[in-house]
Amino acid sequence: MTESYLEKRREPRYPAEGQITFRLVGATGAATEGRLIDVSETGFRAAHRDATLARGQEVTFEHSKARGRAKAVWNRILDGEIQTGFLVLIDSRS
Repeated sequence: MTESYLEKRREPRYPAEGQITFRLVGATGAATEGRLIDVSETGFRAAHRDATLARGQEVTFEHSKARGRAKAVWNRILDGEIQTGFLVLIDSRS
């Protein structure tokens, strides 16, 4: 990573593992399952296969560290998987 990219981070991120499940707010379809990559004080990053998830959409989520409601902030495709950065809006710690 370049130094300018690192400077954009406002808080430390910590590696995380395990499954994450999320569902678009208001959706009635099946939940999406993915893999938790890292967490921070206000968000998390996950890898998944839901190509329909767009920046700005809100989801309900659950993983080993927390559950609640979050907003997709960015998406990227890396090594054949979709990664999304989420901002936690409501945290209901389990």
